[in-house]
Amino acid sequence: MSQENKKPGNNKHLIPGSNKPKFSMWWIIVPLMLMFLAYSYISDSITEPNEIAETEFFNYLEDGEIEKIKIWNNRTVNVFLTKDAINLEKHSKAKKGTQIASKEPLPQYEFQIGDLDNFEEKFDRIIKERSLQTIKFNDTRDTTFVDILVSILPIILIVGIWIFIMRRMSGGGGGGAGGQIFNIGKSKAKLFDQKTDIKTTFKDVAGLEGAKEEIQEIVDFLKNPEKYTSLGGKIPKGALLIGSPGTGKTLLAKAVAGEAKVPFFSLSGSDFVEMFVGVGASRVRDLFKQAKEKSPAIIFIDEIDAIGRARGKSNFSGSNDERENTLNQLLTEMDGFGTNTNVIVLAATNRADILDKALMRAGRFDRQIYVDLPDVKEREEIFEVHLRPLKKIDNELDVEFLAKQTPGFSGADIANVCNEAALIAARKGKKAVNKQDFLDAVDRIVGGLEKKNKLITPSEKKTIAYHEAGHATVSWMTEHAAPLVKVTIVPRGQSLGAAWYLPEERQIVRPEQMLDEMCATMGGRAAEKVIFDKISTGALSDLEKVTRQAKAMVTIYGLNEKIGNVTYYDSSGQQEYSMTKPYSEETAVIIDKEISRIIEEQYQRAIQILEDNKDKLTQLAEVLLEKEVIFKDDLENIFGKRPFVKEEAVALKSSTRKSTVEQKATDEEE
Repeated sequence: MSQENKKPGNNKHLIPGSNKPKFSMWWIIVPLMLMFLAYSYISDSITEPNEIAETEFFNYLEDGEIEKIKIWNNRTVNVFLTKDAINLEKHSKAKKGTQIASKEPLPQYEFQIGDLDNFEEKFDRIIKERSLQTIKFNDTRDTTFVDILVSILPIILIVGIWIFIMRRMSGGGGGGAGGQIFNIGKSKAKLFDQKTDIKTTFKDVAGLEGAKEEIQEIVDFLKNPEKYTSLGGKIPKGALLIGSPGTGKTLLAKAVAGEAKVPFFSLSGSDFVEMFVGVGASRVRDLFKQAKEKSPAIIFIDEIDAIGRARGKSNFSGSNDERENTLNQLLTEMDGFGTNTNVIVLAATNRADILDKALMRAGRFDRQIYVDLPDVKEREEIFEVHLRPLKKIDNELDVEFLAKQTPGFSGADIANVCNEAALIAARKGKKAVNKQDFLDAVDRIVGGLEKKNKLITPSEKKTIAYHEAGHATVSWMTEHAAPLVKVTIVPRGQSLGAAWYLPEERQIVRPEQMLDEMCATMGGRAAEKVIFDKISTGALSDLEKVTRQAKAMVTIYGLNEKIGNVTYYDSSGQQEYSMTKPYSEETAVIIDKEISRIIEEQYQRAIQILEDNKDKLTQLAEVLLEKEVIFKDDLENIFGKRPFVKEEAVALKSSTRKSTVEQKATDEEE
């Protein structure tokens, strides 16, 4: 595509695939309006003749003062006087001059007649009696083109305005539908093909190696189908991208659109939803019809859970559900009679647990590709991608350090960090973005904006300092708690103080690890109890966190001895609409007691740790009150090196390890 066509507005009226301008009804309406205005202006400039009675006309006719007459439409008579009669005093008020348009003489008088035959009979009789055969008689029975145009122009204008309003009401969009209300059942998918400039490729997708490999294979299916069908295999009909928000599902789809040399239809699940009955199913049919006409092709439906929710769960009223009709049509198009194997459907969702089972079965979405949060190595690759647009970066910036400082961040979060760091550097007037700008950006995203001007009393500030120092002390003295990175008592967001930790990236979590994290979380309230012998409302978020963790230990992961190896978690989402609990009232009492017991034990454990290190806790709080922000080095100066050594994570490769089943079979053979 040329640079001119890339500019906004240059291809607004072009027909897709050509340089010919698109026909518009306004090309007809505007010239007609101009003609109407011009005619009105000319008509206003014409001098209108005086009205006279029919009897006066016959008097003038008998006196020989009439030169000629014209009859229009069998009713209107234009009267032209002779040159001598115009100068008479009784005709002093008669109009003189010529018409601007035709340069013809103006009629001096006009009048209306009732019956044309009676008028002509009387006119002929006077002509014979007075011997006035020189008088010209012109009977114009047909209307002119201008009169016809003026009569139909208001109708044309009304129709044009109605069409314009209908287009505005229908949103003015809708892919090939043209935006008209009559095309409301047409698909709203946007088409991307070889003529469309899509710059995103698989090189722009960092990390996600497994997902990217499967997506690339799908593109290869359409490019080289013989490679896979030569042995009798069938090309998959669909692939479902599943992952948390911001992990790169839509980015993968953009890369497919940029890499595939086949038509790519992109739309959202909500594009099928409309207030009119039957529109969603109609749009699904039209979408697949367009895709089959351009096959091989790819259809991408983002946020498919808008129409793919499991049927029969939310329809309490029992009435017709338009969303279910749309889903049924989608199921039929993907795998029903007459389906086309040359159309592959990609879809993305972060709510796979609520999707209908019929949609997830093999033959529709044959592949379910999980797009997980990136690990430390993948985050490093993602940082490399998002650092490219930044103009100037400090040469000493360590990308590996940034990746380690952002555990649990998605690709979208990392992009936000890079953008926020550039804004912070620009706000401070720096020439390049450095390490501190990125750390400030992480703090800004995680904790919120600093509020240094927030009014806090000295006693409240002291309480906050000991609260945060309690978190830092307990986390430093427990083996499995996340190591501290930074503690601050500067208000940020909705919190009065905050502590940043660098959690270990675990694949599985053991009970002692969860208990140590809960103990460190309760360290803030425990410090208030140890130092002031009072507690405050500042531990709300801490209590929320430990309650959620304790509840998960008891009801989800089966890590409680009294409840046993039982889980009440339903990954299919069936319990979401259930009105009853999955356990009895007696079990509910036990669950409540166990959750409370676990939290209280860790609270007492935190108190004991702080009692044993009260002098160091006080010293740390004093440093925090003085500096307002402390780091890992400050804790090492007070507590010494942390005695716990963390084991390094090792990447597992399928080629160098055996599965449990394979190992068991080998042992049995031996």
